[in-house]
Amino acid sequence: MNIKKMMQQAQKMQEQMLKAQEDVSKKLVTATAGGGKVTVVANGAGDVISIKIAPEAVDPQDVEMLEDLVLTGVRKAIEEGKQLAQSEMGKLTSGMGLPPGLGF
Repeated sequence: MNIKKMMQQAQKMQEQMLKAQEDVSKKLVTATAGGGKVTVVANGAGDVISIKIAPEAVDPQDVEMLEDLVLTGVRKAIEEGKQLAQSEMGKLTSGMGLPPGLGF
């Protein structure tokens, strides 16, 4: 077992992981709620980038519905961002032969 070679491989893998995380954070996902009345864009890091609300979704008599639509859209976008990140990181770790639970 060559310790130096293992350390080099670990360092290379760490660099690849950081690059993959950076790449994923630049990818965007879009989620909608209320039949498209609310659109939320997030990145692969789970950060919400933008929220668009259709004018017909704004009803001063029913603010609660709009709040629910926004919350639903945000949750969907964050979940899709997490799934994207998990998928991309899984591609990186799939060929490494890690035991179950140690991959992404």
